[in-house]
Amino acid sequence: MLVDDHALFRSALKSLLADQPDMEVAAEAAGGREAVRLAGTVRPDLVLMDINMADGDGVEATRMIKDRYPEMEVLMLTASDDDELLLDAVRAGASGYLLKHMEPESFLTEIRRRLSGEGTISLDVAAKIVHAVAVKSHAGETSRFEHLSEREQEVLSLVGRGLTNREIADVLNIAENTVKNHLRSILQKLGLENRVQAAAYAIRHGMVDA
Repeated sequence: MLVDDHALFRSALKSLLADQPDMEVAAEAAGGREAVRLAGTVRPDLVLMDINMADGDGVEATRMIKDRYPEMEVLMLTASDDDELLLDAVRAGASGYLLKHMEPESFLTEIRRRLSGEGTISLDVAAKIVHAVAVKSHAGETSRFEHLSEREQEVLSLVGRGLTNREIADVLNIAENTVKNHLRSILQKLGLENRVQAAAYAIRHGMVDA
């Protein structure tokens, strides 16, 4: 589902996605409130959400969608790389963050990575998201690190370094599906929502260099 209050940009994005054999635009919305309503109707696999819209805040719409449909992936779209917005989007449950000026092929590659279960963050803002979440952690957060197995700790450390599931599998000499299972367990044990938050956790707890 595409959510953006600029009709021209939404139309261009729809045309780009319509040319892809493995993608289909299930719905369009011009604002946050409409996006929340349509999400429950069409149940898209992925929502591309503009972060700033005249008719409803994209971050708040993301929070509402994730509360109601936690299995639904949301990627934020923006022309800005403001740290506070990055932090708010991740805390709202966004799985990643894409800048609108990305090259089309890079844009499509990032979307496919998200749909395949990989973390999706445009390269020029990845460090900012992880650093912002790591520095501004929720007050009173307690470490659940001791609940992780040794292998899960290894996987989490590599996630914090920005490796994909395939790359982690190669490093640890295990199957990619095994990596996915470990990551799912890590998120559950640590009470996290997505890979971005897991990377931030790894940095926050000294598992990788920030």
